[in-house]
Amino acid sequence: MTNPMPAPEVEHSDPLDDTREKDESMPREASSIELKGLRKQFGKDTVALDGVDLTIDAGEFFTLLGPSGCGKTTLLRILAGLEEPDAGKLLIGGKDVTDIPPHRRSVNTVFQSYALFPHLSVRDNLAFGLRMRGESSAERERKVAQVADFIQLGSLVERRVDQLSGGQRQRIALARALVCEPNVLLLDEPLSALDAGLRGQLQVELQRIQKRLGMTFVFVTHDQDEAMVMSDRIAVLDSGIIQQVGTPSEVYEHPVNAFVARFMGHDNLFAIQRSADNWVDTELGRLQLDPAQQRSEQQGWLLIRPETLELGGEVPAGYNRLEGTVKERLYRGSRIEYRLEVNGVTLMAVASNVGQRLHAVGDRVTVSFCPEDLVRVAA
Repeated sequence: MTNPMPAPEVEHSDPLDDTREKDESMPREASSIELKGLRKQFGKDTVALDGVDLTIDAGEFFTLLGPSGCGKTTLLRILAGLEEPDAGKLLIGGKDVTDIPPHRRSVNTVFQSYALFPHLSVRDNLAFGLRMRGESSAERERKVAQVADFIQLGSLVERRVDQLSGGQRQRIALARALVCEPNVLLLDEPLSALDAGLRGQLQVELQRIQKRLGMTFVFVTHDQDEAMVMSDRIAVLDSGIIQQVGTPSEVYEHPVNAFVARFMGHDNLFAIQRSADNWVDTELGRLQLDPAQQRSEQQGWLLIRPETLELGGEVPAGYNRLEGTVKERLYRGSRIEYRLEVNGVTLMAVASNVGQRLHAVGDRVTVSFCPEDLVRVAA
């Protein structure tokens, strides 16, 4: 039967459409992304993005991380062309695409809701975008077979979507986005609806696929652990403003302010009451700092990561030493989490569950830590 909707003409001369031949292993020529002063406001009072400047390197697995309402999904929709910024510019691959419609950007999106056609087979779902682009039947078959092999779909291609599990549907949604061979793939919390075990499995699979393709991935999540596991770099957003951009270790170990520190799961934040030279006064007492942590400003916070604390044993020379009482002991499988009371405030500590002495609730323990492990954080 003839398709009543005429297939759109493929504009091979358009520099935004990538029509070059691809290797059978599906490597991609990735595109960089540059945001210049992007601003987006909804209504009179809701500023979703407030002058965002950001550069994402070609071939990078980049994650937008933040709480609900921080602006990360709005930013992703602007990248996809589904929202228009009120001000600023968007460049993909060095070309200004701010006013270019979605279908002329070499960008595809994997949504949280999968957005598959439940009444169609997996094969027809994968081929849908190619058919809308007017590609021949032979070319559609070649590309569908290629992506099905790459994603390791096996016999799933012959099944209907409504017969698949959530994890299988998510893999189909990813394959459908890849089959059109975009230079940039956007992923809007695609794993949030999955159970923990399957989610961990697909995190590894997504990372593996991205590295094999060399494609630019922009991933949106509110899950800190997910962001740290998968990303080359992370941008932490709050109230439409990028608070920090860095590698997972930079963002976790050296947050630039109290918001980033708390969002990355740090509980050991203590207000700095006074500081001079290489020491600070906090609720815990006077603590020695590494000289590199000296700051001219007096205010701010001191971060003590729980995994850097040593409980019991001899205290090495030059280390900070505190005395505390174990108030709670939480079993976390490979590690033990302790809630300690030190000078009337709570201090969190994490210790390995292998080869370590376990401290009971009520025990008095010595807490020691190296000055180099203390991090000063802006308010």
